[in-house]
Amino acid sequence: MKPSEYIDEEELFRKAIRLLTEKLGPLETSRFLSIVNQKRTESVKRHQLWQSKLDKEKLFKEIFG
Repeated sequence: MKPSEYIDEEELFRKAIRLLTEKLGPLETSRFLSIVNQKRTESVKRHQLWQSKLDKEKLFKEIFG
């Protein structure tokens, strides 16, 4: 495969999981994948908290004048 070619997402995930499992083992692969997911969830919750405290009218006045 040339560096500029893309493989489809399904193939990408399959290869990545196989490599992680070979190098780290199934337990550490699972642990790694859950760490990535936890960080994403935390950022979503942080954004939702920020949004809940946001004054929509004030923000719109600042943006649109």
